Formats: sequence, structure tokens, C-alpha cells
Amino acid sequence: MKKVERINIMMRYINNRAHFTISEIMREFNISRSTAIRDIREIEAMGMPLVAEVGRDGGYSVMHNAVLPVVRFTDNEVKALFIAFMATRNQQLPYLKSRQSLAEKLLGLISENQQETLVLLNQIFLFAGTNPNNPDLLELSDLPHPMLEQLIQSLLVDRYLSVTIEEGEAQKSYSIYLLHLYQEKGLWLIEGFDLKEERKGIFPVDDLTHVEPYTSKKRLSKKKILEKLSKQEEVTNLTLELGPKAIAQFKKYHPVKVSLSYTNPYQTAAILKTFIHVSNPEEVTEMTNWLLFLGGDIKVRKVPEEVLAGSQERLSLFRP
Repeated sequence: MKKVERINIMMRYINNRAHFTISEIMREFNISRSTAIRDIREIEAMGMPLVAEVGRDGGYSVMHNAVLPVVRFTDNEVKALFIAFMATRNQQLPYLKSRQSLAEKLLGLISENQQETLVLLNQIFLFAGTNPNNPDLLELSDLPHPMLEQLIQSLLVDRYLSVTIEEGEAQKSYSIYLLHLYQEKGLWLIEGFDLKEERKGIFPVDDLTHVEPYTSKKRLSKKKILEKLSKQEEVTNLTLELGPKAIAQFKKYHPVKVSLSYTNPYQTAAILKTFIHVSNPEEVTEMTNWLLFLGGDIKVRKVPEEVLAGSQERLSLFRP
């Protein structure tokens, strides 16, 4: 590890602790005592508010309510931030109302040489969802549904919410405990525990018209909610073994609730286990199409008859 990178990481390590010792720094960064002391002195010279404590262990404490030095990024850290930022284009994420100002502030933190490197990276990289005819990061606008940020602000205060959902021409109110907020196929979805029906439900953010804290004093605790969900947990009815080609397809797209368990350290073989609601024709059709999308590099260990029949019917359309 280069010295600049080590100093940056050490500053974050120290800043996250009220007290540390020379011995801890030596173990954490695998450096000698003399190197640890030199690094700490350099960090102090940069303005890190440290107070040395007399003792055999050479302890230090971090002063509270003091101004910390400006964080410095290494070349690779700057590239990582910029590439991650580029990869979110056209994802309709919250808090990205002005990509231009965010990108310009990032560029303003770095040297001219680093800026030239980022401009070149911006010209070279294309990610899924990027228009190749207009790939410029600074010109893109991809605002999410206006209710998304309001929803996030509410759930950061309390995950017990009262939400109003537009269903056709009518509106319906639900009292929920929010389990997850996730994006699938470009749509933001709420996975919540319906406190009245005592079961899990999925609610599209695009159909959300109102959200406010759930004020009722009679609430199921989080522990009780998770207990009820565990009792309602579905039994696995789809089990697949995936090879490297199928894993590559999986990474391109997969339902958000489906995950892999890799069976070797190279991530070239994996097991997929999930549950398909066969009583839901739309889910059966969607999963059938997705399994065909994975390709032939799979071994089916368990599959519902409905999905198998749907796959065979789809494949029969390609026969002459």
C-alpha cells in the first residue's frame, strides 16, 4: 500500500474512534512502530485534532467538536467515485436533481490531470441505460417519481407509514411497516408488511399519492412482524445450478428477490433457489421468460409444472 493511500485510510480509521493506541495502528496497517509514529505525526501536522496520552501503550484520543482536515482522495479513489456515478445514469435515483452540479463539485476537488483522466473515462465508458448518442454525464437528467424522496424522508424518521395508493380510478389507504424499498425494471417498489391484513405486500411508488407517519399507538413490534413473516415464508419450488454463461446472464438482469449462492471461489458456478407463486399467471409468465433468458448453461433440479409447461410452449414456437 502506498504511503498516501495508507495515510488517507488511517485518517478515516482514527476519525471513527474516540481512542486508539500505537499498537492498534501497527496491527491494523501491518507497519512498524517507527512508521506508525511517523504517520501519526504527519496526520497531526495536517490538522487532525489528536491528544497524546502518557503511558506505555502510547495512547491517543481524538478531540471532539474540532474541525477535521479536508479528506484527500487517491487517483484510484477518484476514478472509483466517478465510474460509480457514471454507472447510475438513467436509473431514476433519488437526490440526483442536478447531476451537473454534483459532477462539477467532484471535478473541483481534484487536479487538472485527474480532471482530464475523468473526461477521458466519460468518453470511453458506456453503461446499461446510457444513450450512446448522448453519453455526456453533465447533460443528463433522470429524475425519479416526485413521491420517492418524500417517501424516503418519511421512512428515515419512522418505518411505520400510512400510504395512499392509486388503484384504477379509486384510491386506497394502507398502514404498513416498510421492509424494503427497491428498484426493478426501472420501477421503484415498496415491500411492506400490511399491519391490517398481517401479510407482505408490494406497492408501486408510481401509484403513491400520499405518505405520512402511522400514528396509531397499537403497533406490532418489528420482532413480531418478522416472526409472522417467517411463518408465512414460502417453500422453495425452483432450484437451478448455473454455469458461467448463465451467471453472466443473471448479472445482466434478475428479479430483485432472487439471489445466487456461489459454489466455488471463482464465481463460475452457483445455486439458485426461490419460490414462484404458481397461482399468479403473470409471475409464472415472467419467470418462464427469465429462465429462457438465462440460456442453456443451467441444470434444473426443481421446477413447478406450470413453469415447465410454459417453457416448452415458448420453445415450440421456434420449431419449423
